[in-house]
Amino acid sequence: MKKKAPYENKLQKQVLIILVTLGLSFFSCSTDGDSTQNFQVATTFKFTHNWDGAPVTNSDFNTIQYTNENGEMLSIERLRYVISDITFTGAQGEILTFEAHNLVDVTNDNGLLYTLSTLVPIGNYSNVSFTFGLNNTYNTGNYPDLNAANFNVPDNLGGGYHYMQFDGKYLDTNSDEQGFNYHAIRAVDNPGPNPIFPQDTFFTVNLGPVAIANVTEIEVEADLAEWFKNPNTWDLNIYNQMLMPNSDAQIMMFENGQNVFSLGDVTQQ
Repeated sequence: MKKKAPYENKLQKQVLIILVTLGLSFFSCSTDGDSTQNFQVATTFKFTHNWDGAPVTNSDFNTIQYTNENGEMLSIERLRYVISDITFTGAQGEILTFEAHNLVDVTNDNGLLYTLSTLVPIGNYSNVSFTFGLNNTYNTGNYPDLNAANFNVPDNLGGGYHYMQFDGKYLDTNSDEQGFNYHAIRAVDNPGPNPIFPQDTFFTVNLGPVAIANVTEIEVEADLAEWFKNPNTWDLNIYNQMLMPNSDAQIMMFENGQNVFSLGDVTQQ
């Protein structure tokens, strides 16, 4: 029997309850008697990427043209990552969470636009956030889209799914091309039948306040240079491959990832 994703059976009911609660908390009926359903709108997240401010798309891949903080020149050959649990926090602390995930596949130009499955009540939100990766509960689920994308993590490393696959080439100290696989997963020690997880390495990205007044597109900017920069200056001559069973490397990725994502333009129709 197929294992269901933990949130699949509850999503519709949970979102409905939250929307009703938010509708009562946030909004009043208009003076002309329109129903509150007119105060819920479609919301789309747009994921864009840059390197220290210079735009990056898949047309820029496979060319060594970027320099990291440690001075290595590198290329991007594959980039894809998963985000989950998009959450809107109201002015009074009300929470609206979409317990779903989106695979942002820059290589194949898929998932760069992600429209939420349920309308969002208009209003001023004190914060919009999402999880980079999958938290430990959802990471035990079975997701056909991630399976089809071969995003799985081997059982001896704890199973579940990758958070990110970021692959490319770099020039080593001899100026020779070498490959790197900057893969983020749940940090693991003692690979094998009894792995140990020293620290959670998924993390919450807080985008900050967002006002929803109409059909809305929220841009999420990802500065890819930050994966190699802050607080850990990444040396590709040391940390290049076999990083998945290296819990120290995974924790460094977790720390550097805190500075990657930020809120871009918020546009309304």
